[in-house]
Amino acid sequence: MAKAVIIGGGVSGLSAGIAAAERGHEVTVIEKHTVPGGNLTGWDRGGYHIDNCIHWLTGTNPVTDLYGEWESLGAFGKEGVFLPDFLYTYEKDGRSVSLVRDAEALSARMKELSPADSRETDRFIAAVRAAKSLTGVSRSSNAERSGAWERAAAVPRLFPYYFMTAGELARRFSDPLLSGFLREFLTESFGALGLIFVFAAFCGDNGGIPRGSSRAMALRMADRFVSSGGELRTGAEAKKIDLDGRRAVSVTLADGERITCDFVIPACDPDAVFGKLIDGRFMPAALKRRYNDASLFRFSSCHAAFSLDGPPPFRGDLIVDVAAPLPEGLRARTAILREFSHEPSFSPPGKSVIEATVFCDEDESRRFIAERKNGERYGEVKRAVGDALLSVVLTRFPGLRGRVETLDVWTPATYSEYTNAGAGSYMSFAFSSRRVPRFMKGKVRGLDNVILATQWQRAPGGLPNAACAGIAAARTLDRLAGVTEVTRTRPKRRLYGIFSFLVLALR
Repeated sequence: MAKAVIIGGGVSGLSAGIAAAERGHEVTVIEKHTVPGGNLTGWDRGGYHIDNCIHWLTGTNPVTDLYGEWESLGAFGKEGVFLPDFLYTYEKDGRSVSLVRDAEALSARMKELSPADSRETDRFIAAVRAAKSLTGVSRSSNAERSGAWERAAAVPRLFPYYFMTAGELARRFSDPLLSGFLREFLTESFGALGLIFVFAAFCGDNGGIPRGSSRAMALRMADRFVSSGGELRTGAEAKKIDLDGRRAVSVTLADGERITCDFVIPACDPDAVFGKLIDGRFMPAALKRRYNDASLFRFSSCHAAFSLDGPPPFRGDLIVDVAAPLPEGLRARTAILREFSHEPSFSPPGKSVIEATVFCDEDESRRFIAERKNGERYGEVKRAVGDALLSVVLTRFPGLRGRVETLDVWTPATYSEYTNAGAGSYMSFAFSSRRVPRFMKGKVRGLDNVILATQWQRAPGGLPNAACAGIAAARTLDRLAGVTEVTRTRPKRRLYGIFSFLVLALR
């Protein structure tokens, strides 16, 4: 067995740590923040809890392979999973449409809203059912596992959407409500297949929310790691991976301490690994190509959380138009409002907490990161963002005036500060049309004992891909350390990894 240091205590690092520790390796996870979880986190402000990450999580249906992996990682614990009745409501001109868990009900609602789009609706819903089958959930019952023939038959239904972006798909619908719903759900630049797989996950009871949400899930995974024999060190920032020829021999921390080891597993953003922890020349060629690929792009978002006197005026997630210009050149046309009535402990009795989010492209995100270097100026920028998002809330719900207060504001610079994320991105490369993302192996060429474990090994990243990468890194550790006895099943990345989002995050 080997001694391994894992750099980064997010989902990738904890997954790698759990899998490796269960095999008997001596594993230390070091995390620069004071709490584990990376982007999978939340924090408290003024008696309220602010959740940062999960809007939905792929792998919450027990018939899927990924559910078993999450269970093995301790992600759900005894608390289990909350399955909302609908996800994301889009409004326009006094009408609304929501992604509901029943694909038949969704089809009926779309046809009711726009009979003229019935044929296009049928094609789209057929693709959603096909995608659900490919993820392992039967078309006939979400409690049954799809068979091989059912999965094979699904492929032709999906093939036409391989060539489309979400925006191009949206333009196939004449009704502005349905068109906007499909265009604004992710972004119009995103591949249409990605959108379809999100719908499929939710309609397959495979896109729920772990009870307690992000921070609770992270702490459960950390507990599983420690109970498996691993050592978790928070508040310990890695500054350098020390090399001797082709081998890493230790990791130097910010305080000067050196941790010797047989293997190093960087489980953090590649921007923090190559050029900072080790020389940039070690970046795998496949990863370099992704950074230079115009069809892949990075994004982030700005957020504000608000305390509310009384219950929220909406349920779930609501996509609303941004009427007034946003500060700092933000170009978002819509904002996502989110409420947390499914977690009563997040707010005091008689109160509630809501959040507002707008997405940023990479250029916008870098401007926020640059502004953070000037503390006073950045404070002004954050206040402007908070005021703008509060205005979005009050424009949609004017009756909240005098009953709502800002709790906190965070931006791409926040993600950059706490997770060393390039461009403040909390998910890896988003992708456009004509792409089926492939998993990139974690072995770092040129170094014999350094293994990547990061969501960036497959676009568009997210929590499922992070867990997949961590478990794959533990398998690679076994192979390089000469371990032959296999006690864990191999995660079936081919099914859930391709279009698992998990979290728009999309935050």
